[in-house]
Parts: sequence; C-alpha cells; structure tokens
Amino acid sequence: MAKYEGMLAETVLINGHNGDQIDAYLARPLGGDPVGAVVLIHHMPGWDEASKEMARKLAYNGFATISPNLHFRQGQATPQDNSASIRDAGGMPDDRTMGDVQAAIDYLRTLPWIDETGRVQVWASSKVPYAVKQQLSAAWGLPEDRIRINPVSIGGDFGGKGSPMDIPLAYYLADRTGRPVKMAMDYIEEFTAGNPRHAAVIQLKTGVMRDGTMMAQESHVYFNSGAYGGFKPAPGVNLGGSSKAGGPYRIPHVHLEGVQVYTNTVPGGFMRAPGEPQTVFASESHMDEIARRLGMDPLDLRMKNILEEGDENPLGTVYENIRAKETLQAAVTVSGYRNSKALNVGRGVAVSDRPTAGGESHASVTLNPDGSVVVHTAIFEPGTGTYTLLRQIVGEELNLPVDAIEIQVWDTDGVPFDTGVGGSRVTRVAGQAAHQAARAASTELISIGADLLGWPEEHMSMQGLQIVRQDNGDQQPWSDLLLRLGRPIVGDGHVREPVPASVSSFTAQVAEVKVDPETGEVELLRFTSAHDAGKVLNPVDHQGQIDGAIIQGIGYALSEELVVEEGRVTSSTFGEYKIPSIKDIPELLTVVLESDAGPGPYNAKGIGESPCGAVAPAIANAVRDAVGARVRHLPITSEKVFQALVNGDGS
Repeated sequence: MAKYEGMLAETVLINGHNGDQIDAYLARPLGGDPVGAVVLIHHMPGWDEASKEMARKLAYNGFATISPNLHFRQGQATPQDNSASIRDAGGMPDDRTMGDVQAAIDYLRTLPWIDETGRVQVWASSKVPYAVKQQLSAAWGLPEDRIRINPVSIGGDFGGKGSPMDIPLAYYLADRTGRPVKMAMDYIEEFTAGNPRHAAVIQLKTGVMRDGTMMAQESHVYFNSGAYGGFKPAPGVNLGGSSKAGGPYRIPHVHLEGVQVYTNTVPGGFMRAPGEPQTVFASESHMDEIARRLGMDPLDLRMKNILEEGDENPLGTVYENIRAKETLQAAVTVSGYRNSKALNVGRGVAVSDRPTAGGESHASVTLNPDGSVVVHTAIFEPGTGTYTLLRQIVGEELNLPVDAIEIQVWDTDGVPFDTGVGGSRVTRVAGQAAHQAARAASTELISIGADLLGWPEEHMSMQGLQIVRQDNGDQQPWSDLLLRLGRPIVGDGHVREPVPASVSSFTAQVAEVKVDPETGEVELLRFTSAHDAGKVLNPVDHQGQIDGAIIQGIGYALSEELVVEEGRVTSSTFGEYKIPSIKDIPELLTVVLESDAGPGPYNAKGIGESPCGAVAPAIANAVRDAVGARVRHLPITSEKVFQALVNGDGS
C-alpha cells in the first residue's frame, strides 16, 4: 500500500454546515511517520454503531480507519426502529455508486481585493453570494458589512459553484500581499480538488406481501464524504439523499439509517440533486429485484404501491396533488414498454420524485419616465435561462414584451439576504419575488394615473407602454405620467418560502437498451421520460433542463467515474473521464404533464434536478431485462455486465 506523509489537524470544534469548516483547512503538520491511505469514520450522535459497521465495510485494500479529530456539533434525529419484522429471504447485497464531477466548461474563478476603505470586494463564480459572504465572515472573523460579493457571470454550475472552494485562501493571500489576487482552477484541479457527487454504498431490505403490497423497509445509506469540508454534515445531503430509499411508495414501516464517512478522497459537494441519484439507483434496482422474486412485472409492482392522493410517503410526508401514477402511466404508454422486443433488447422503468426547494429572495421592478423597465434581482445567472424567465414573468404581469425589460443584478449590498441558486428553487422563489414586484409597480402606477388623469381606478389597466381606460378605450403613455410625476415607480417583492414545497414533482422514465452478451457492451436505444411539471413557463428552457439532466444521468449510469487509486485521482482529464458525446445520446422522448399544482408563479414547478435521479436505475433495469445481468455498481461498463453474466448474477 502506498504511503503518504501524514498531517494531523489539531482538534477543532466547529459548526456542521458547509463553509463553517474552514479551520479544518488550517491544519498544522505534526511530526509523525508516513501513514497509509485511511478511512475516517465520522461519529455523529445516535450513529456510532452505524459508523462502526461502516468502518468494516470500507476497509478497502487495507485502508485503515481512524478516530476523528474533527468534531461537529449539529442536531441529528436518532433513528427509530419502527420497521415491521421482515422475514430474511437472503442477504442485503450492496448497491454502489461512484463519485462523478460537474464537468462544467467554465471552471471556478475568484478575485478578492481589499479596497482603500478596508472593504473586502470579491468577484467569484459562486451561485450563492450571500452564503459566501457569511462563510468568509465566519472563516476569518470579518464583520459581514465589510464584505461585498459582486455579480459575475458564473458559467455552468450543476452544483459545482455552490461551495466557497478557494475564496477563503484567495482572501488570505490578498490580505497578506495588499493586492488583488486572482485564482482560477484548471480542469485537472477541478477533478482533484473540486466537490464531486458523493460515492455511496447502499443496502436495502424490504418486507412485501405475496400480492406485492410493500409493508416495511430497512435501509442503510453510506455516503463517502471525502477528506474534509464540502457539503457533508448538512442534513440536506445526508437525510435528503437517504430519504429516497423508500421511493415514492406507500411503506407503512420504515427504518432509515444515513451515515457520512470521511475518507482519503476528494471532498464531496453539491451536484445536481445532491444525494438522490445514488439512493434512487439502489431503490429502483431493488424494486425490480423484488418484482422478479414475486414473479410480477416490475411495472405492476410499482403501480400497486406508488403514492396516490392522501398517502404518506416513507417519511410520513403527505404531498398535495400527487400525480405519480399518472406520470408513470404516461411514460409507459409513450415508450411502448409492454411491446414485443428483439433478442437481447430490454426495457427498464424507474420512478422518483423531488419537491421544489424553498428559500428567500428579493426583487424590484422600476418603471422609468423614459419608458424603460428594469428588474433588479440578487440571483446570479448559472446559464439556465434565469434572466429570460424573470423577464417573462414581469412581462406577463405588465403586458410587455420580454425584450422591453432589462435585468440588473444586485451585489450583496443590495438586499439583506438571498438564498441564491440551488434546489431548483429559482422559478419558485426568485420568480415569485419578481412577480410580486411587478404587481406592486403596476398597482402603484394605476393608482397614480387615476389621480393625475381623473379616471376611475377600477376601469384602468396597464397594457404595454400605455395606461388604458377600459370602459371607453382612452389611453395614454405611462411614461408621460411619470414625467409629470417627476420620478420613477419602484415595486418591491420579497418572498420567504418554506423548505420544501407541499407538492412534489414526479418523474417516470423508461430506458430501452441492446446488450451484446458476448462482450457486455450496452447500447442505449431510446429513453422516455415523463414529468409532472406544474405549469411550464418557458417550454424551450424547460425541455433543455430535462434533456441536460437526462444526458448527465446517462453519463452517471454508463461511463462517468471519478477514479481514486491509493488516495490519488487518476481520472483527472476529460480524456480519462468520459462524459457523453453526441454519439452516446439516444432518441429522447419527453412527456410533460401540466397542471395547476405548482408552488411557483402561475403554478410552476422546478425542473432542473428532478429528471436526473431515475436515469441510472432505468438503464440498469433495462440491462437486466435484456440479458439477465444485474449490475449493482455504477457505472455500468461492459466489463461489469460481462462479469455479471459469467457469475449468473441476475437477481
């Protein structure tokens, strides 16, 4: 086993949320012999026994487990054993997922500068500027009012722009040198020091009646959190990912255990639907195995147990307007799931759900005397069409075309706080703030117009650049009114939405593959995806999010793998880390089920993350259907398929 120079941090007590762990980066090297690559089991209240078990499971190739010398204080719910007795019908085979990276074209950049007044000015490719401000303050003991995060175009994200990364270090250098310091990570550095998706080991055991009724489930989800920092101790990735073990099904008795493990690997972080694709891969593969043991079609087992209106999900949450069965049926119908197939062709189905995240956002809409309209927001554009969407929402409220509306972005001095981008929340939260602001501006304009023109307010409306009196058709440019008024009109919007929404977005996907039994090679022929979407505000952007998420899911399923050997990343370029190319993309079929049941403006739902969770299990289930090979370890390479065929692993 290779040896690496050991470094031991002094024991530090720090808060468990990402970004508050900066003291861990300031470890002082102490004298000592070189140590082998290690696995650090991070103990948390109520989870010690699970940690000990994980220490045994992660003893890879002589890796040593050590006691932690970083202690995090954070409330944790003690797991309650409320599962019914499950008769043991066999072992609990592990489903394993490897880490994968965001692979955005635009890499991380930061430039801090301490100006002549002593204020810390930061330009950084971060989608959560207010969180960066808080984290930089906590890291270096700076008053928050001394820090300003300035807006920049952050480029591609997929979650990777959600951590502070190199910002505290760049500030330290700027402070010591008295000069602006620019840091930019290249692709090799992104692979070896970024914040990829967590690898995971997942075990599931489910009690099912002979007719297929699910009664109880025991699940153990272990996330490989990497060496330090990143997005680990926060409940979102642990409980948020672990909670998907039961899927969108009725399971009255559940024992759920989620553990985060420190290892000598790249720290895990935010990546599209953090924690969920790992668990959904295991749970939806598991559903197929249950169905085959019962002699049922995997689709029929899902239809029998999938959530319906009024049902509790495995965590006891009751969502409103559940459309899970309808979504699944749509995917099955369009895909031709029950149609006959050629030899070595298989179809696999998988379902998942994800509620839209909440948060806080501010916006303002300014109507100027020159007739221009400006929307201010604190959201930094991550390349998802956010600004187009905000302009659409404001334009709809003011009866203006999109190209008549300008977007301007506040720095962190603009408003007290904004949650930022993440959790597919932008349409719901920032969109509602913009909607409120537009309505406030329109209401004030009509009120002022009624006073200046002597028109009855109840008969007035804003129609583009005109104020219109609807009872007789009179109209006047509203810019003329503002010139008479001598000032612009500013409407403000402020939204603080609960996390998560009371409705969820359901996704059902069907993969069709062809497998060569002589080599194990998998060819993805067609992929069908159905989405419970609420109201779609921008069909082109909406479809782009679906397609992009599915393509990322295809890479996660078939080719992408962050390889770590003896503590070193060995897949650190795009030549070694294979993301899907145009040749790898099959025919994509999409079904969008609209409704009036979304939490956002005009009943919209988030779409950025929900399509990616069920892609990998749909493909894995299709491979099993094609040639009888069950692959439990992502990615599904030809070698693994061939080995499963040789071993007769088709359970």
